[in-house]
Amino acid sequence: MNAPDVVDVVALGESMVTFLPTRPGRLADVPSFDRAIGGAESNVACVLAAAGHSTRWVSRVGADGFGDHLVETIGSYGVDVGGVRRDALRPTGVYFRTAGERGTSAHEVAYYRAGSAASAMTVENVKVGAGRILHLSGITAALSGGCLELMRSLTARYEGRPLVSFDVNHRAGLWRSADGPRALLELARGADVVFVGEDEAEEAWGVTGGPSAVRELLPEPAVLVVKQGAAGATAFAPAQAAPTPRTFEPAPTVDIVSTTGAGDAFAAGFLSATLRGLPVRERLRHGHLWAAATLTAPGDLAAPPSRAHADRLVALDDHAWERLRLGPGWTQAAQAPEEGRTP
Repeated sequence: MNAPDVVDVVALGESMVTFLPTRPGRLADVPSFDRAIGGAESNVACVLAAAGHSTRWVSRVGADGFGDHLVETIGSYGVDVGGVRRDALRPTGVYFRTAGERGTSAHEVAYYRAGSAASAMTVENVKVGAGRILHLSGITAALSGGCLELMRSLTARYEGRPLVSFDVNHRAGLWRSADGPRALLELARGADVVFVGEDEAEEAWGVTGGPSAVRELLPEPAVLVVKQGAAGATAFAPAQAAPTPRTFEPAPTVDIVSTTGAGDAFAAGFLSATLRGLPVRERLRHGHLWAAATLTAPGDLAAPPSRAHADRLVALDDHAWERLRLGPGWTQAAQAPEEGRTP
């Protein structure tokens, strides 16, 4: 750590215990489930910690067994969980989901998070602590009015503020009113680094016309990353971070096992490279590689590639990078791949 209690990244947000079906099928038909954990912000903290960064997860959980499981599991990745508070009056959130991918008819999710301990987070009862980067997401803002005010306070400009990273994470079903898109736009405009999907920007704000149109809507963040699915991602950044204001980097071809958690892994990879002071082009490539690690493994969390392995791939020339194909187990490869082959 850089100084006592100062970590590389502080991640604030709700995590829940997740129940995943042991076989495909509707929630009404699946007879049994395996337990896991899920949470956009804690996913980022866990993956960064697995890569050797110091991280802290800040949240509230119930004084119950599910809360114990979350704290113990997230802490096992090396994340500082000293900022997690127990709530004896409210439960830890849980949810059940099917094996189908998000956005398909086979994807069902049943949330049991209303009135959860995390939904009671407020400006008064949350202490973030010191970090070089504070990572937030729009999911937290949707949990309650108190959570939204907390997010507004954390994205407000003030002297000594850490670098604020904000993943829009628009979840229309979580918002209790039609004000969600406007609130997310307000929060994004207050952040320093913003991650948003091109399709997400269209759904939330009606933005069409590609990354440049998103930038027109969001000129305030120093760094704006517009994710474009399998095509890649475009970053807008200051001149000192990139040779041009706009940088597009294609994503490698990936043999997908599951898409869950890939966006969180991308953000973690980009932030890791940011902490290292790497150019924007390399930050995007690291984001793609960390996302690929999750895309090629089951579940929300997957170990990122080693720094040496990722750096070798990031250093590939454009032709070799565009021919790169990554499949299950690629992060364990000891040697850099030959062009066009899966490591």
